[in-house]
Amino acid sequence: MLIKTDKIIFLIDVNSAYLSWEAVYRLSTGQTTVDLRDIPSAVGGDPEKRRGIILAKSYPAKDYGIKTGETLYAAFQKCPNLKVVKPSYGLYSQCSDAMVEILREYSPSVQRFSVDECFLDYTSMDKHFGSYMEAAKEIQSRIQNELGFTVNIGISTNKLLAKVASDLKKPNAISTLFHHEMPEKMWPLSVDTLFGVGRATAPKLNRMGIYTIGELANADLDYLVYTFKSYGHVLHNYANGIDHAEVRESNYTEVKGIGNSTTISYDVTEHSDAHMILFSLTEKASMRLRAAGFMTSLVSVSIRRSDLTRHSHQKKLYFYTDSTLEIYRVIKFLFEEAWDGSPIRHLGVRLTGFIAHEHAPYSLFDPKSNQKHSHLDHVIDELRSRYGNQSIVRGSFLHSGFRPLTGGVIEEDYPMMASTL
Repeated sequence: MLIKTDKIIFLIDVNSAYLSWEAVYRLSTGQTTVDLRDIPSAVGGDPEKRRGIILAKSYPAKDYGIKTGETLYAAFQKCPNLKVVKPSYGLYSQCSDAMVEILREYSPSVQRFSVDECFLDYTSMDKHFGSYMEAAKEIQSRIQNELGFTVNIGISTNKLLAKVASDLKKPNAISTLFHHEMPEKMWPLSVDTLFGVGRATAPKLNRMGIYTIGELANADLDYLVYTFKSYGHVLHNYANGIDHAEVRESNYTEVKGIGNSTTISYDVTEHSDAHMILFSLTEKASMRLRAAGFMTSLVSVSIRRSDLTRHSHQKKLYFYTDSTLEIYRVIKFLFEEAWDGSPIRHLGVRLTGFIAHEHAPYSLFDPKSNQKHSHLDHVIDELRSRYGNQSIVRGSFLHSGFRPLTGGVIEEDYPMMASTL
């Protein structure tokens, strides 16, 4: 039973976000009459070369056992007729922004948890929009009718339980998870489904005889603290639905890094080849940076040699930038400092040290070309978003044999993935 002092928190989660957004865009622009959501399909990698990983999948694809994060090669082994499309990150940001605009009509407190998930504080908003269930149904209906995709909505008294509730039933569902419902709805779930229980923690809990969230909730706290130190308290609290985090305004502020990398089909031994690959990787990573509304002040490069040994090198900048050319200038410098000439099979770049673009301070250390290049990059991004990534290509890539945009994305690298509560 709820009491008047309880908060009401929503977690709005887009169903198969990347896949749904691709489907809606292709249908609305007349590119196809086939809804990707109705066939075995996925977003990710390079469908022609069958390289890269699955970033999102349709429910029919899920029936074939296809999983997010697995390689395209493995996915095609399971479903040879799988329809795979490349990701369009600019499109996803636009779809996310459109959803947030609707959500802001129902509460002044909306937090973008990731590109496809938002928390909304509905506390005391019932006098404007009716009960929390009425509001949730209206939000769900409006998103589907106005934007063309479906969402799950989880409802509870805190962010943690709202997040769990949103995963209880899919797709296009509204679920509650209040404290009195935990024994029935949450505690029977596998412990690895609890927020905060990762790949390393779950096996440790299993070895302790803890397999469900309920068993974790009722486990001896001293034993958990002995095993997991202070994190034992966190796990115990989460299992018991305890979370005091506020819904706070954000613009991907939880993002820690944006990265891009590629495995090369041959041993790179020439500086010029490595430079072109790094330029291509930087181009795509910088596009993601700008799409997220950030500027970076910490740049790193990673090298994996043909013998599988790794090396990375980073540099703190004295200014903030989102310029592809400025970032590449630093990447190239770092690479030359780090590379010992050994054959290379994998290269990566990573951008961290973020600040929102609108809050970036001017610095006397800014290169004179920084602002000019940044403005030009934003114009290019807009054109690519409208007409495709191949609509504008840097001259250095013409007839070079190298792709102007290269790389893949992993969960921790991109703002469209979830972060901390």
